[in-house]
Amino acid sequence: MKGIIGRKLGMTRIFDETGRSVPVTVIEAGPCPVVRVKAEVQDGYRAAVIGFGRMRRASRPYAGQFKNAEGAPPRLLREMRLSEGEEAPEGEVRVDIFSAGEYVDVRGRSKGHGFSGGIKRWGFHRGPMSHGSKYHRGPGSLSSRMSGGGGKVFKGRRLPGQYGNVRVTVQALQVVSVDPERNLILIRGAVPGVRGAIVEIRQSVKRRGKKA
Repeated sequence: MKGIIGRKLGMTRIFDETGRSVPVTVIEAGPCPVVRVKAEVQDGYRAAVIGFGRMRRASRPYAGQFKNAEGAPPRLLREMRLSEGEEAPEGEVRVDIFSAGEYVDVRGRSKGHGFSGGIKRWGFHRGPMSHGSKYHRGPGSLSSRMSGGGGKVFKGRRLPGQYGNVRVTVQALQVVSVDPERNLILIRGAVPGVRGAIVEIRQSVKRRGKKA
């Protein structure tokens, strides 16, 4: 299994051998202790439950799950599904399971923008700004052309509403560098979430432009 949990530290840039600037996201990944391994017979599917971070003050029921483990209980837990032929790791998962040049899928929660209008949420164009139109950023006509007020708003109509704060997976991002001593991994491009957000990194199911 090649998967790990990390915390997004931010974005920066590095320069490759040719001097070209490469935008990268810096993620502090692991070490993640393996808390439990789920089996097909008992749970109906195969998965490894790994933890991330340390909780200073945990409730007694939560801490009781880790009474046989060393150190403080992990701050959060995530399941990593095991496909056919994959084996669960032992002990803990560290960032050195990845190497430069590999492709990974990064999953996280996107930035939340709250209630947003159609221009920000969907990229609508604004209305005229002169001659007393008094209509600038509204969504426009909604119903079909029916007399007597019989029109209706069809499902899927792009309207103002909640924007962001959803689970997003970005596939086929290239690993630029790995620093096992500081538990850092540099991934080319942007990944979901704000600075400090928790992300899951897994081996990519496809390579950009090509199927695995």
